[in-house]
Amino acid sequence: MKIALITDAWRPQINGVVTTLVELVDQLHAKGHVVEVIHPDLFKTRPCPGYAGIDLAVRPYQQLARQLDAFHPDVIHVATEGPLGWAARKYCLKHALPFTTAFHTRFPEVLKAALRIPLWIGYAIFRHFHKPSSGVLVPTHGVMRLLEGWGFKNLRSWTHGVDMRLFSYEETVAHHPDLDDLPRPIALYVGRVSYEKNIDSFLAMPWHGSKVVCGVGPLEKELQAKFQHVRWLGVLPREELARVYAAADVFTFPSRNETFGLVMLEAMACGTPVAAYPVDGPLEVLRPDKDDPQHRKGGVLHEDLAYASLEALKIPRSEARAQALLFSWDESTRLFEQHVIRMDRTHVQGMEVHP
Repeated sequence: MKIALITDAWRPQINGVVTTLVELVDQLHAKGHVVEVIHPDLFKTRPCPGYAGIDLAVRPYQQLARQLDAFHPDVIHVATEGPLGWAARKYCLKHALPFTTAFHTRFPEVLKAALRIPLWIGYAIFRHFHKPSSGVLVPTHGVMRLLEGWGFKNLRSWTHGVDMRLFSYEETVAHHPDLDDLPRPIALYVGRVSYEKNIDSFLAMPWHGSKVVCGVGPLEKELQAKFQHVRWLGVLPREELARVYAAADVFTFPSRNETFGLVMLEAMACGTPVAAYPVDGPLEVLRPDKDDPQHRKGGVLHEDLAYASLEALKIPRSEARAQALLFSWDESTRLFEQHVIRMDRTHVQGMEVHP
């Protein structure tokens, strides 16, 4: 099957969306599919306002149309809602081609935090974007309920996985040269240092050990100046990041607006328990114990993030690893095939096209 995947998020960007798509493409290739990734580096770009390190394609429609005409895909999947996503949407509607989309990021919340755009406006824009999609892939049941509440249609349940070989299990907390001089316990955050991540809650929480941040973003300099006691490691190669995960005592995840939270799986795969708020994303990743529904496997969820982090220190590392094992890229790819690949050109006849 020839699959065109259009995304505004791709290498060299480092975030959960890119990780998910790279893993997905690798899995699809391994299954014998031909995947053409259409991404910003193939176009003239400009920096995304307020987001250093993220470049967006400038007026990409004509070039994107030529690429899709030449590739002649059996399936078109539009992964993101940026300039390339809108251009791909336009192309599919113009040619009456079915396509699928995905809801990876709660951008209405980002727009509200960064630009004070009301949520209803943000969700109205995104609902319009996804309206003609044959299927909107959604990573958690909580996000599906959220989108249903905002009037989204054609939602399809998806999931994500974790590379268990790269993020290998450490039975005890590992040593790391960049962390060995820090007082224990070490609470770690990995992710973009940006508006929607609520990272201030992590940086400001009372903690008797040390805090470490891996990541960059638009708030980085401001927060580094404000929280000088924090160890800032910037962006690390994924092999090195795995070693940092394994050397932390707890992984603290402060985001309240996450669609999934892939970094939680990566931490747990290494054996590091997770502390988070009881919100979408963490509720999906840290599932309740069948024998004890009040207990979340692999970590602790609580409205007091410091309390959750302290309690997570009591979680056995083996339990965190076992919880991560429940998520696989094989299952993620199987669902993608189920929802997306079967929607090929034979579906065009009689298809209702929405502007």
